[in-house]
Amino acid sequence: MPVVVTDIKRADPQAAKALAQYGVATVHEAQGRTGLMHHRLRPIYKGAVVSGTAVTCTLAPGDNWMIHVAVEQCQPGDVLVAATISESHSGYFGDLLGTCLKARGVTGLILDAGCRDIRDLEALGFPVWSRSISAHGTVKEVLGDVNVPVSCGDEIVRPGDVIVADDDGVVVVPRLQAGAVVAASQARVEKEELARAKYQAGELGLDLNNMRGRLKDKGLTYLSQAEWETGQ
Repeated sequence: MPVVVTDIKRADPQAAKALAQYGVATVHEAQGRTGLMHHRLRPIYKGAVVSGTAVTCTLAPGDNWMIHVAVEQCQPGDVLVAATISESHSGYFGDLLGTCLKARGVTGLILDAGCRDIRDLEALGFPVWSRSISAHGTVKEVLGDVNVPVSCGDEIVRPGDVIVADDDGVVVVPRLQAGAVVAASQARVEKEELARAKYQAGELGLDLNNMRGRLKDKGLTYLSQAEWETGQ
């Protein structure tokens, strides 16, 4: 039976908002290289960065009805995550739905299907990460679910999880781990700032990361050009 769950538990809003400053790559690394959606989900325009709590919905092929249903369940700071039950590249989402979601304070859409009205959505300032871009229209006939766990971009997203998205892609942070991932991301940023200063001072990654011994153990050999040419 298709359902709409109306009272989902969301991740801590401060933690969800804070994760945006770290970006997808840092968050992904900080939580043990987990949660990264498939690279097929790409931003429809460059420069957008969002993080927020997930409202989820499932969609039938070529049918965007449940996006309209899901809009009502969205709150300020949410990110809508929409997944089709089988592969589809129709244009499920455009500027009218973007206007509707932005009016409710939704920060973005993750759509494992097609998106259209790209220029209008960019002008509106409503970011979408989609599987494809297509003008092909959809119908409103088949029911799905809202606020149940979904598979989007080959990652499981549960309602209330945190979604972080930028030019590098999309990453999912489990709801109950959001605070810990904020702390781990900050620690990673501080570590990288120290490394960056050393790189700027001329140090090499080979030395900074103690790589030389491991490279030697694996058999890497350095030769002069004359040695290489003579086979020594």
